[in-house]
Amino acid sequence: MEKGQKGSPDKKKRDESPVPEDDHKCRVCRFPLLIALLQLLLGVAVTTVAFLMLAVSPSLLAREAPHWAGIILCLISILGFVLYCITYHPDERSTVQFICKLLYFILCTIGLVISVLVMAFAGHHYSQTSSLSCKNAGEDCTCKLYQDDPIARTFTYEGVSDCEVVTGTLTLYFLLQIVLNLAQALVCTAGAFILWKQRYQVFFAGLQIGSPSSKQWQKV
Repeated sequence: MEKGQKGSPDKKKRDESPVPEDDHKCRVCRFPLLIALLQLLLGVAVTTVAFLMLAVSPSLLAREAPHWAGIILCLISILGFVLYCITYHPDERSTVQFICKLLYFILCTIGLVISVLVMAFAGHHYSQTSSLSCKNAGEDCTCKLYQDDPIARTFTYEGVSDCEVVTGTLTLYFLLQIVLNLAQALVCTAGAFILWKQRYQVFFAGLQIGSPSSKQWQKV
């Protein structure tokens, strides 16, 4: 009787030991929620600032008012929400789960590249508009980098009746684009890194711990 009593607590401990591991896996598989939410908020912010820039001057080029970048990042965040809602299966035994993870990793990488490109263009135009000398020409605003140079390149901002908007408000919008896309690049990097780490830096020892099930392994 004493041997049976001694053995029963050990059996209970062996049966209860895998529970924290399953809870941990459940928490890991739900990681995209915060990242996808940040991507959505930042994508909406980038798009909003871009349309505000177009409201200042409709003649701005697509690289100067990158609303397209914000829309793409919003689509990436939607895929993150889809990945969050998919039921987790260990070792990626679900084809849908594997495809969504792969697509989300690729799109996060693309989002990082897009954010870096937008930052490069916004930084160039920010330094450019900060040095412009502008004057009104009817309903448009004509600007030059060097006012005294007769062959200097001329920039015309259509629909701008006050040139102070170009050197002031538009410059501020370029600065906002740099900050927002820097944050977006960091978030996309975090999403891609977590997926890569979860896929390639989780190893299993191949040893069972107190359970006859072949699906429960010790993680090292």
